[in-house]
Amino acid sequence: MIVQEREAPVLVVELPAGGVEYVDTGGDGPVLVLTHGFPMDHRQWRLVLPHLDGLRCVLPTLPMGAHRRPMRPDADLSQTGQAAILADLLDALDLRDVTLVMNDWGGAQFVVALDRAERVGRMAMVACEAFDNFPPGPARLPAAMCRVPGGTWLVTRLFQTSLVRRGPRAYGAMSHARVPDDVLDAWFTPALRDADVRRDMQKFATGAPDRRTLLALAERLRDFDRPALVVWAEDDAMMPAEHGPRLAELLPQGRLVVVPGSRTLVTEDRPEELARLLRELVAA
Repeated sequence: MIVQEREAPVLVVELPAGGVEYVDTGGDGPVLVLTHGFPMDHRQWRLVLPHLDGLRCVLPTLPMGAHRRPMRPDADLSQTGQAAILADLLDALDLRDVTLVMNDWGGAQFVVALDRAERVGRMAMVACEAFDNFPPGPARLPAAMCRVPGGTWLVTRLFQTSLVRRGPRAYGAMSHARVPDDVLDAWFTPALRDADVRRDMQKFATGAPDRRTLLALAERLRDFDRPALVVWAEDDAMMPAEHGPRLAELLPQGRLVVVPGSRTLVTEDRPEELARLLRELVAA
């Protein structure tokens, strides 16, 4: 099934958890799977994609609140559940030797802990959640609100306010560049309009394991003895500065690059530089 959008054709793959939308640029080049943050979708990579020509980029919209197709009511949408959905997508599309890239949301790394990284040839962790930073400090209040009756509904209303969209302790802290309103609208509207999408968003927002479990999951990255790139943002208010070097040391083939002039969304602030680094990783 193909749904036409202004930006790109959006396809749907049916998985055990439900239908997941994704964009596929196609081609015979090496495959990059580009994941997104909360609640975002493939548009997070819209500034990077033009600099990745010649590579096949697959961009799923995982069920974190910006998805338009609700998941099955019994779907596991916790951090590890989302990683399992991502692994199911790689299986369903028969993607091999994938370069798995994450920015903001770091749960894609859990495919290693789930012993489902056989299709992943390389990994790039770009200013993302790691260790016990699920969710990051500024996101903990909305996550806590989602735990109380009516809280998720209120969060979707707050997403419409300039305080959340532009505030220095909310989405305004995620990039130096201003994310366009039409992109924010695409991210925040599905959960506003659809109660089942809000249900999914609530399951994800409240689905972080406890600290001990998170640290145990992170330790499994030692098993990923393949090329790994850690890109950390110099001005990040969401992801601790020490997590970048710590990840690079944990990964057997980890390499750290600190990008100046960027906050969490390196995709917004330094898209050309990020694309260059990803090309280097694929070539290696």
